[in-house]
Amino acid sequence: MEFRAEMRYLRVSPQKARLVLDLIKGRRVEDARNTLAFTKKRVAAHVGKLLQSALDNANFLSAEKNLDVEIDNLYVKSAIANDGPRMKRIRPAPQGRAYRYQRRISHIELILAERGKSGDAGPRRAGDARTVAAPAKPKRRAPAARAAGHGKKKAAAK
Repeated sequence: MEFRAEMRYLRVSPQKARLVLDLIKGRRVEDARNTLAFTKKRVAAHVGKLLQSALDNANFLSAEKNLDVEIDNLYVKSAIANDGPRMKRIRPAPQGRAYRYQRRISHIELILAERGKSGDAGPRRAGDARTVAAPAKPKRRAPAARAAGHGKKKAAAK
């Protein structure tokens, strides 16, 4: 079961939001909360509120649908920051000119999932046996057909 929360029209650029979201992807909820509490980015407080909202959604849906959800087994499955509408602004420039710039807005989506449930085993680690794959066979290419006269030097006319 997945639990999601979404924050729209946040006045921070998606690039800055992704820096913080990359810190908590794949982590347990408690570890993600601790990471966000000690991150020195302004958006970390907003992402912390969003994480708490997703956790509250999990509590509510587990009570509403009589699901057995353990909060300790939840982890951040996905954390995405998308572009929102841009605000076009004008800054005065020398000699009566104007420079245009854009204020970026982001939409952030956070998805929590329960680790260890059937069907979803959570994120895979590098040393996990499930991630080992057979080496891929190199693809064979068909020999290229040469065009008539291709590759021959032209005689110089005098």
